[in-house]
Amino acid sequence: MSASLDTGLTRGDYPLSVNRPELLRTPTGKPITALTMDAVVSGELSAEDLRIAPETLELQAQLADASNRPQLAMNFRRAAEMCAIPDAEVLGMYNALRPGASTAAELAAMADRLETTWSAPVCAGLVREAAEVYARRDLLARAGAEDGEDTP
Repeated sequence: MSASLDTGLTRGDYPLSVNRPELLRTPTGKPITALTMDAVVSGELSAEDLRIAPETLELQAQLADASNRPQLAMNFRRAAEMCAIPDAEVLGMYNALRPGASTAAELAAMADRLETTWSAPVCAGLVREAAEVYARRDLLARAGAEDGEDTP
């Protein structure tokens, strides 16, 4: 994603909506300037037009990189990947990532699903990192435990 969108953004380009609006599009491809109240009232915009596009999140990641904020950049890149994941799946992942909610095998399966089903390797890496930290801190669910029984 970032290779095809590498725009050489600098800190001075922030905010993009003011300084580089030509780069911003809705998920359906409309320019950001098309997002007006008149367009909403007339029905020219759909709910999909009001969602953030993964490309916009990648641009925000580039701005964060240009500002020497690598953690923020990674958060934007994870968010960009998550745009393709259905909301119900995201909520399930959120619940599964709570300490004590999942076994190591369940988290490994989630990471694999993120990579193979949703093409989300950055998110998969976060889940694998969480599994390692949970293992070190004894925060993984125990295989066979029912309803939180025998979990930390």
